[in-house]
Amino acid sequence: MPKRYWLMKSEPDAYSWDDLVAEGEGTWDGVRNHRAANNMRAMQVGDEAFFYHSNIGKEVVGVITISVTGITDPSDPDGKWAAVKVKPVRKLARPVTLAEIKADPALEGIELVRLSRLSVAELTEPEWKHILSLSDR
Repeated sequence: MPKRYWLMKSEPDAYSWDDLVAEGEGTWDGVRNHRAANNMRAMQVGDEAFFYHSNIGKEVVGVITISVTGITDPSDPDGKWAAVKVKPVRKLARPVTLAEIKADPALEGIELVRLSRLSVAELTEPEWKHILSLSDR
């Protein structure tokens, strides 16, 4: 299967990029939205995702890779929700803000903008590459 690309949101005061880097590998859990959980169920080892700081900062700060898939959320006592493990790949050269993304016509259709409350969103390869190029400006 071809590599897929994602955007995963976390509130930095709860779990930040620096927290993941310190751990080396973290469990992405606590997702309680069906579409976001289905996105996590669709992930494959080696897929990449942007680590997005929500609420505080509202910016893409790094690239992570999916390291383990198909696990049940350890914070779910009923075992209904999905989780994955992720590892940091690299911090972006500079964060890409939500304001920049919203102002860019090339990104007007991405799930981050259309479905702003979705915590795990899929990106197309062109969207992925475009956001990476914004971080290098």
